Amino acid sequence: VPPKSEVTVNLSADSIPEVIINANFSIICCIFVQVKQVPVTEFMNAASQGNLEIVNKYLSYGGNPDVHDELNRTALHLACLEGHPPVVLMLLERGADFNFPDRLGSMAVHWACRGGSLRVVQALKRHGADLNVRDKLWSTPLHVATRTGHIVIVEYLLSCGANINATDWEGDTALHDAVRLNRYKIVKTLVVAGADSNLQNNEGKTAVQQVKQWQFDILDTLHTLLKPQTSASTSQ
Repeated sequence: VPPKSEVTVNLSADSIPEVIINANFSIICCIFVQVKQVPVTEFMNAASQGNLEIVNKYLSYGGNPDVHDELNRTALHLACLEGHPPVVLMLLERGADFNFPDRLGSMAVHWACRGGSLRVVQALKRHGADLNVRDKLWSTPLHVATRTGHIVIVEYLLSCGANINATDWEGDTALHDAVRLNRYKIVKTLVVAGADSNLQNNEGKTAVQQVKQWQFDILDTLHTLLKPQTSASTSQ
């Protein structure tokens, strides 16, 4: 009986080639899997650039679709921002969480409204995204689409029943934002759709009062700038 520390292995001459073949096959398989794996950074870049092949490869080998960067931005966020519907659809179908928030609480639909792709916003809606969801600043997708000037997105959100009078943490509605940023077409769209122009923000101002204040500030600035020229002309 051999000592317990020893292991005896009996191999026949016929079994040795089979063992070698199996060992080589295992090594080849390991190398094959390692080569196919996609680094997280490459996956994130691929989502941002619309590279469906790399995204598919990463997900096919068990990659986490909700992996994120230091700002909590996921591949879905980046694909939504850059407007890549095929990538967005693949991520959603492979389990990406459209409610995953970045550091400011923005979710995929916020990023999609910032990017301006109607197809992306529609895809998120079909998969159950809330079109009235808020970030940490209480901004809704309608606020974001208004600020970035994407009127097609604004119209779509309104057609889906988005809250037209939702206020952010400063008490501003989408109409306040549209007026402040001089988004004339969006102002018209919001008013026609029934936006309440009498709502006051945290400063106690309505959208109409904002317009008046903006006009007053411009006139005041022009008077200040032109005053030295007027004085110089008078002295001559």
